[in-house]
Amino acid sequence: MQTVHPSRQDKYFLVSLGCSKNTVDSESIAQVLQQHQMIGVDVPEKAEVLIVNTCGFIDRAKQESVDTLRDLVAKRRPGQLVIAAGCLSQRYGETLVREVPGLDGVIGTRRWMDIFDLITRLRQRPHPEPLYHLPTDAPTVGLDERGVLRASVQGASAYLKIADGCRRPCAFCAIPKIKGTAVSRPVESIVAEAVRLQAMGVKEILLIAQDSTDYGYDLGMKDGLAHLLDAIVSAAPRIPWIRIMYAYPGYVTERLMETMARHPQVLPYLDMPLQHGHRETLKRMKRPAKVEWVYETVGKLRAMIPNLAVRTTFIVGYPGETDAEFEGLLQFVRDLQFDRVGAFKYSYEIGTPSAALPNQVDDDVKQARYDQLMTLQQGISLAKNQAFIGQTLDVLIEGHGANDAPHARRAASTISLGRSYRDAPEIDGYVLIEGELPIGEIVPVRITGATTYDLMATVDTGSRVVIEPGRVYAAGEIPLG
Repeated sequence: MQTVHPSRQDKYFLVSLGCSKNTVDSESIAQVLQQHQMIGVDVPEKAEVLIVNTCGFIDRAKQESVDTLRDLVAKRRPGQLVIAAGCLSQRYGETLVREVPGLDGVIGTRRWMDIFDLITRLRQRPHPEPLYHLPTDAPTVGLDERGVLRASVQGASAYLKIADGCRRPCAFCAIPKIKGTAVSRPVESIVAEAVRLQAMGVKEILLIAQDSTDYGYDLGMKDGLAHLLDAIVSAAPRIPWIRIMYAYPGYVTERLMETMARHPQVLPYLDMPLQHGHRETLKRMKRPAKVEWVYETVGKLRAMIPNLAVRTTFIVGYPGETDAEFEGLLQFVRDLQFDRVGAFKYSYEIGTPSAALPNQVDDDVKQARYDQLMTLQQGISLAKNQAFIGQTLDVLIEGHGANDAPHARRAASTISLGRSYRDAPEIDGYVLIEGELPIGEIVPVRITGATTYDLMATVDTGSRVVIEPGRVYAAGEIPLG
């Protein structure tokens, strides 16, 4: 049999579905392929290899992954390979092949770095049966990353993965089954990549993992995330924003709080998914159930870190959630006045402990509770936003658009779209600024208005701001378009 390797002219088309952590894996897959002279294209018709990095977290995401794969298989031309990668592949590899007849290959989350090897094997196979590459004992990160940058750069921001997998026992979550236990990347690898991102001109690094506050546990470190922050700040001092995502309740230590407070580069922003606010619900979720800890910790954080923005997420309609438990969640939200809240209706996950719980909540009750929670939070968010009117905030400019407001001044027919320290990409709000400001720069603006999720602003011409290394713009000097 003649060995057939992917050609130096081969092109790949890659679809990335799911969360930001999946996006980083997609970027890493692309880098591996590019190391082997494959070229990425933006339409499937131009590619020899079609890859979908799937999501397997909730039913809607699973169905999107299956539908995307089916569409590519149905429309492919002779000779094109269709490969499923990622979370859904890792968890349901053989099932996925049955659901998507004609699928050529399946590769999971733990050996994404072998994607080119799989393509080579597919080209060598004597028969068209699907090939699987789903080892269950391979480490997810840190040991064999093929020299790729474990980050996804999006404009002036970059998601930097510090660990993968999870060792938490959450009853509703399949991530440990998909990703394996928590594996931290070496400090020196992460720091070196932060330095690379600084050289690329990145203004914001978002540190991501399934549980960022568990970073370093498997390396024998105590307060590993605080130690990592110290190292990044020291090595990459010209990155003005470092944002922490996915903190776990109970593991936001005083050392971490002190580190956040001490470094101006570390944004006063903490994403800490709490999932619920009632002790009994949290117990059934197998989550930390000491609600008093949250009150104490949020109080300490706000005392130590001025203007701290706290983001969290909740699940409504979890099995057994009573009216009293849901009211406990609402009171929890009223008490703590979170800056940002995301909510999800409980999704039944086969193979998780929660799937076997009695007293599953009806869909209409889930929807009603979701609506009630979000209505409550909308009032809180609006009040939080209105409190910033008249203040000056630094904003990272991400794009431009037309000002369609009927009262728009002629000089302000264009608006700039940006984010403040309170706004993580894709999940939080925006700041809309009159005028055309330089994309990818951090500019001070004065807040003039507020809605539930967004702020309106004008350029603060009375401030000074560094918007590129070595240059300080004085009042009136900020370039507009």
